[in-house]
Formats: sequence, C-alpha cells, structure tokens
Amino acid sequence: MPDLYEEKLKFLEETANKIRQAIVETLVEAGSGHSAGSLGMADIFTAFYFHILNHDPINPAWSERDRLILSNGHICPVLYATMAYAGYFPIEELKTLRKINSRLQGHPCRFSLPGVETTSGPLGCGLGQAIGMALAAKLDNKKHWVYCLMSDGEHNEGNVWESAMFAAKHRLNNLIAVVDRNNIQISGFTEEVMPLEPLKEKYEAFGWHVKEIDGHNFEQIVDAVNEAKAIYEKPSVIISHTIPGKGVSFMERNYLWHGKPPTKEEAEKALKELRTLKGKIECEN
Repeated sequence: MPDLYEEKLKFLEETANKIRQAIVETLVEAGSGHSAGSLGMADIFTAFYFHILNHDPINPAWSERDRLILSNGHICPVLYATMAYAGYFPIEELKTLRKINSRLQGHPCRFSLPGVETTSGPLGCGLGQAIGMALAAKLDNKKHWVYCLMSDGEHNEGNVWESAMFAAKHRLNNLIAVVDRNNIQISGFTEEVMPLEPLKEKYEAFGWHVKEIDGHNFEQIVDAVNEAKAIYEKPSVIISHTIPGKGVSFMERNYLWHGKPPTKEEAEKALKELRTLKGKIECEN
C-alpha cells in the first residue's frame, strides 16, 4: 500500500465530502434509507476504495482482488456512493436507490451489482461470510486480503462471536474486520440497549489483534490497516470510533437518524453544511 502524502490526503478529504453529499442526495430522492451510519462511515469507505483496496472497477470479478464485505448492509448508501465515485457505475445511477428494478437495492445484493461481494441484510452474518472467503484464500494459497465492515450494534448477535472464535482458531491473519463504533443503533445508544464495553478486551480475549482509531482520520485508518497486515498469527479488528451523521450538525450523534432519510428541506440544509465544509477543506489544503 503506498504511503499517504499531502496531496493524497487532500484528495481523500475532498472525495469523502463528495460522497457525503451524494449520500444525502440519494436518500432524499429515495425517500427512505439510513442516514447516520452512512455519513459516519464515509471516511472509512473513501480510505478503502481510494487507497487501501487492491481492486479494479473495470473488472469487478478480477480473481486477485481484495474482498470487502459489508455486514451491516443497511448503510449501503455509503457503499453505493463510494463505488460510483470509484468508477463501478455512473454516479447518476445513485438516484435510483430503492426504486423498482434498480440495481441499488435497500440492502446490497451480489447478483444485482458487480463489485458487491455478498448479499447482506440480516445483521451478524458478514463476519462469517468473510471468514469463509479468508479460509478459502488460505486453502488456495491466494494472497488477497479480506475485509469485513461491521456495525457495533450487530455485536448483540451471538453468531458474531461464534465467527470470532472460528477466525482465531484458524489463525486467519488475512482477515481484517472494521467495527463502526458509533455508539448508536435503531432504538437508542448501544450502551443503553445492550452494553458492548469493554469491546477491545472482548476481542482480545477471543484471540484477535485489536487496534482502536479515530474513524475520521485517514492517517490512522491507513496505519491501522498496515499494522494489521504485519500480524502473522491471528486475525485483526480495527475498532473505528466514528460520529454518526458526520458532517451534518443536526444529525450528528442523534440515534433517531439511524434509520430515516432527510426531507427535502433537511437535505438542502445538510448539503449547504457539506458544501461549506468542502470550501474549508479546499482553503486549508
């Protein structure tokens, strides 16, 4: 993976802002969908698709590609927006989200859109799917990496921990999970609904290498992945602390935005904030 430099950091920041704007525009057009998590994960997705992943948007089925699995499929607006900007399909197609016959379904479907690795919907399944891919790669002596992006709330599901035990048993050091630790889920704050802490110590007890980062800091994101790639005896998990609704002040840290889209008026306000932020990024760089 190439090192980050000033111009690349500027590019990533500007791209993440464009993706956030596209998320808002897509959601208001659809009239349904998940805002908070999608906006909060824009920096993680930007870092992966524009710096970390070994992939080819022109040839999505390339056998040597890295695999990225989105377990919490309800934040697919950020996946679709990132894929569009990365060149997998036209940006204009984002406006078809959740519409009849659209390739951009309310949860990702691998049979609908080239570049989507798994069909997701039921929470807690993504890590097991990623483990299957990582184990298969080991058996076939393949060198690609398998990444699994997960929500914190889905760690309420027991099959996540069954998968975590399996990955450690088989020493899947080609597997890197990223947990979106935004502290919210659809019915409230995670620590009130079903406390997850101490999350780091739990994963360590299950035999994983663990790194905690600021999920909005590109240098920390990239450094954490590089560190995980240097671990030879166990799988790795990056606990990424993010702000749900990042970039839109009235959505930030508000769990009520977990599962709803903005109205037209709210979208206009959100886009104004994001465009103002875009100008600040350009000036600072």
